[in-house]
Amino acid sequence: MWAQLKLESSKPKMYCVIMAGGRGTRFWPTSRKNNPKQLLNIIGNESMLQMTVDRLKKLKNVEDIFIVAGKDLAPKIGKIIKGIKSTNIIVEPSGKNTAPAIGLAAIHIKKLREDAIMGIFPADHFIVGHQKFSRTIQSAIHLAKKNDSLVTIGIEPTFPSTGYGYIQYDQNSSADHLNGYKVKTFAEKPHPKLARRFLESGEFLWNGGMFVWRADAFFKKIERYMPDLKDQLVKIEKRINKKQDFSRIWQQIEPESIDYGLMEKSDNIYMVKAEFEWNDVGSWDAVYDLSPKSKGKNVILGEGVVIEGKNNLIQSNGQFTAVVGADNLVVVNTEDAILVASREKVEEVKALVNYLEKKKRNDLL
Repeated sequence: MWAQLKLESSKPKMYCVIMAGGRGTRFWPTSRKNNPKQLLNIIGNESMLQMTVDRLKKLKNVEDIFIVAGKDLAPKIGKIIKGIKSTNIIVEPSGKNTAPAIGLAAIHIKKLREDAIMGIFPADHFIVGHQKFSRTIQSAIHLAKKNDSLVTIGIEPTFPSTGYGYIQYDQNSSADHLNGYKVKTFAEKPHPKLARRFLESGEFLWNGGMFVWRADAFFKKIERYMPDLKDQLVKIEKRINKKQDFSRIWQQIEPESIDYGLMEKSDNIYMVKAEFEWNDVGSWDAVYDLSPKSKGKNVILGEGVVIEGKNNLIQSNGQFTAVVGADNLVVVNTEDAILVASREKVEEVKALVNYLEKKKRNDLL
């Protein structure tokens, strides 16, 4: 089936958009406002954002790559990320969730070509298997071009996760759509019992937050399902074309995710099932899963030791760190803070950051 996707000289070019506006609060105390998760070398020797740029540059039919980031972070990204022109960093005046951010990127890409293929990718995912990743994207491009559809990438679940959204798809629709399946519905993050039911049914995949579509098809869908956003984007486009500031118009936009605002409401949605290995690196526990283990299945990054303990993660940033007689802990230190958490509760680190915000501890954020 994949043989039908051989590249030709007429193959449409894709403009990639990397969403780099998140804070990565679950990676506190390492991730901070001025140095968030996507700029950290969490897995390997490059930042998550740089790894994403390098992955996309390897795709054969990528015409250009854009990065969307907040105004506080954009200058830093321009200085440290290799392989991206400074003019390709699109600045959000403030965080408005994914739908407005993607709309802003679409305005810039529309100027280059109205029917351009857009690929939307998070800045902080870990993907293994470039050839399989490339084949998945080629299939998505073909679908987006062929039937004017919005295409998302589905990830085969490995456990009944309550931390991911899910995609229910028609398992009988692949024959005519090159490993693409018609989407039945999107489901929000489920409770544990429902997550198990999703997995047992065999009809649900994880929502990986990656999308492919034509720019003109995207604007048609936005006009139909998110008309208020479309009106604001039209005003912003006029300001951009005149090289004028659009921050006041931007402030009037209501924050909304692309999943809830568009994908869950729209028709003609397709999903391509991913063959590559994927991890959204959403918490310290993901770092444990992806890292090599020592005796006792401990992970020690930096200078540290575990004595009479197992299944621990130590991330030491300049201070010798020891765990004695304890299991299933995450211990992370920086110059000004130390985190000690159960691996089962690492998702709650986000709540800790919320606590620090309420206490106005800006020195720790």
